[in-house]
Amino acid sequence: MATIQDIPDEPGQPPSLTALSLAQTSQEIKAKEQIITPFDVSGGVNEHGKAVAIDYNKLIDKFGSQRIDQVLLERFEKVTGHQPHRLMRRGMVFSHRDLDVILDKFEKGIPFFLYTGRGPSSDSMHVGHSIPFEFTKYLQDVFNVPLVIMLTDDEKFLHSPKLSLKECKQFALQNALDIIAIGFDVQKTFIFADTEFIYGGDGIAFSQNILEMGKKTTNNQIKGTFGFNDTNNILEFAFPATQSATAFATSFPFIFGSDPKKTVRIPCLIPCAIDQDPYFRQCRDNAPRLGLLKPSLIHTVFLPSLRGSESKMSASDPDSTIYLSDTDNQIKKKVGKAFSGGQDTRELHEKLGGRTTIDVPFQYLTFFLEDDDRLETIKQAYEKGEMQSGEMKASATKELQAYVAAFRERRKAVTPELREEFMRPRQLIFRGMAPIKDQMKALEGRKAALQRELDRANEQILRLQSNGEIQ
Repeated sequence: MATIQDIPDEPGQPPSLTALSLAQTSQEIKAKEQIITPFDVSGGVNEHGKAVAIDYNKLIDKFGSQRIDQVLLERFEKVTGHQPHRLMRRGMVFSHRDLDVILDKFEKGIPFFLYTGRGPSSDSMHVGHSIPFEFTKYLQDVFNVPLVIMLTDDEKFLHSPKLSLKECKQFALQNALDIIAIGFDVQKTFIFADTEFIYGGDGIAFSQNILEMGKKTTNNQIKGTFGFNDTNNILEFAFPATQSATAFATSFPFIFGSDPKKTVRIPCLIPCAIDQDPYFRQCRDNAPRLGLLKPSLIHTVFLPSLRGSESKMSASDPDSTIYLSDTDNQIKKKVGKAFSGGQDTRELHEKLGGRTTIDVPFQYLTFFLEDDDRLETIKQAYEKGEMQSGEMKASATKELQAYVAAFRERRKAVTPELREEFMRPRQLIFRGMAPIKDQMKALEGRKAALQRELDRANEQILRLQSNGEIQ
């Protein structure tokens, strides 16, 4: 029997198209697993070379988290007295680590705090970024708890070869304005940029937790969790300790008080996209070794790219993304080009119906349309072929335009002065806050640190004056 090697090439055929090379190319197509890390998100590739959607059930199994099921949703509603957020009801908030523990503590009146964040890689956030923040605001309102928001401008600088430190710091300040416009309560929310807070006078306690966590974290742990190798810079290996430190109330004595015996018992709930989970697996592994509580987590899915559910929106790819700064016309044009689950012809669509599982405009409706009944009506009409793809895109466009327009109005009211207040280390107002004496002690500590810094500056001024360098 002849093999492929025995088949002669056709005369004059380019080498790249020979029978052998075509066979080799065919054999090179291999299925690829999906990649979900803090630095790379993409769906898998099947055996035919076709990109496939992100499989969140696989992620739960791989990461070892727990599914948010109907029983947990019912308990959430019973404990809080609030209907679960639409993202929870529809499975967009789909996974957790110890959410039941947080509900137990809330039921007993034990205070906790929320922690989320953003890696600032552009000067404007997109609607995919707003989803976890909107959900976090809902949790803050429901539980009436303090919130800490971390802007990891240092991480973006370390991991992005093309970004300068100056750019990352500026992105953080711009993103803070967008985050505030989501609607957070200034009396219960502290926002900080790593480069300003951690390395300044108010980050002393935070820095101590970085040291403690860093000492317990090995290079092998980081390599195993993140896939780092010897080409990654040394500070990338160290950064997980920084992201972990925010999960401990002891890092923020000006919020929770300076008595470590009390603050060490304050738990933390982290709402985040599932790609951030590797950071907190490290944190949860090492926290008990430091006598600290494991943070709880609640995971959201990604808002799909305009191109399809094989990847998420990316701020660095304008064609895949709807920015919170986009105009109504820009949104209309972008959604008009979004990947559709409709059939190739009107006749075929009416016969077979649309495919909501891969239709990006419908996916956007599941994120942004509040009315469950209306969403179900749209779903049924599309799948039966009674609604065309153009109508689906028009519905999604309308919801996104309304969402972004409301954001733009709120954003106009956010001033640099308001941002400064959000980013000022201070006592927050919440149920179970530190006693007055602990607040005073923390303030006295900050005052002493600032006074020492002022004294050093005055000494330097006097020294320069005495040397005749300042007339």
